[in-house]
Amino acid sequence: MSQTTATSLGEAKRIVVKIGSALLTDQSNGTLKRDWLKTLIQDIADMRARGQQVILVSSGAIALGRGRLGLPKGALKLEESQAAAAAGQIHLAQAFQDLLQNHEINCAQILLTLDDTETRRRYLNARSTIETLLKLGAVPLINENDTIATTEIRYGDNDRLAARVASMMSADCLVLLSDIDGLYTRPPLEDGAQHIARVEEITPAIEAMAGDAGSELSRGGMKTKIEAGKIAVGAGCSMVIGSGHVIHPLKAIEEGARATWFVAHSNPHTERKRWIAGHLQSLGTLHIDAGALNALEQGKSLLPAGITQVDGTFERGDAIAIVDAHAQEVARGLAAYSNTAATAIMGRNSNEIEQVLGYRGRAEMVHRDDLVLKKRTS
Repeated sequence: MSQTTATSLGEAKRIVVKIGSALLTDQSNGTLKRDWLKTLIQDIADMRARGQQVILVSSGAIALGRGRLGLPKGALKLEESQAAAAAGQIHLAQAFQDLLQNHEINCAQILLTLDDTETRRRYLNARSTIETLLKLGAVPLINENDTIATTEIRYGDNDRLAARVASMMSADCLVLLSDIDGLYTRPPLEDGAQHIARVEEITPAIEAMAGDAGSELSRGGMKTKIEAGKIAVGAGCSMVIGSGHVIHPLKAIEEGARATWFVAHSNPHTERKRWIAGHLQSLGTLHIDAGALNALEQGKSLLPAGITQVDGTFERGDAIAIVDAHAQEVARGLAAYSNTAATAIMGRNSNEIEQVLGYRGRAEMVHRDDLVLKKRTS
């Protein structure tokens, strides 16, 4: 990956696409805009054919469900929103599955709450599942778990959820398909409103241009999109806001349709390493032998066989220090096992893990993607 993230869809390797409710559903009757969705799926199939990975974050379950359940227009009670989400989610997922299957692409549904992207162990489980789905060639379809996540129904939005997913999955481009083609200096229908094509930094002046939610079916407005931009750019992921009110909306953005790009100035890999190195408190220590140290210096993962001692109390996903035979910290990383499990398998070959622990875990104690070497002092 290059030292800066993609600022065009053609450059991106892993893309998160967020689709708003108003784009997917007919607001007059709550039905799915299937013809429009077909063109979006064609765009996704084309991207995958050239080797790009795509993750979808889709709104629309509540909008679809309220139509199918005959709920009235206007604000819904909490329990009505939950019921609508339950009814609509199954139809939404089925529509994506049917259309992707036409291109011989599998779809996999994942329901998340914001807490799933912030609580460390749940974050790791979600990340691992999505990563596995991508390796298996499936398109993950993610939505908030509105049926049970009461706080998210009242205050949540899929713009920020999509940004958290992009950060979690080290995506290099986040696409927010909206009912507006980007950021304007003032509401776009007002005289003198100017479109902004590129945002190099999200300043207070940029934030002041954001408005509130623009439709009954959409809980996210430009304000939440700016917040999403902060999350994405901070994780080394560029973000683009483009109009979904066109057929083949991803192709349109790729071919230069009006949109606003929020530019990241580093890449997801660099930002993740920086976060591990400087923003996490170490909860334990792994002592390693000379062979393991040599492997780390060659860019390899830390395997259980190279560990000689485990100190501290930590769980899977916690930050741990890695020290050499002289107790000098040589690296920091995220543990794939708790201290109890680590103690049980230290010094063992990876193929013995299942026999020792009774379950098949990761081969690495700390994966190289979750590990940062410290600068050595002579």
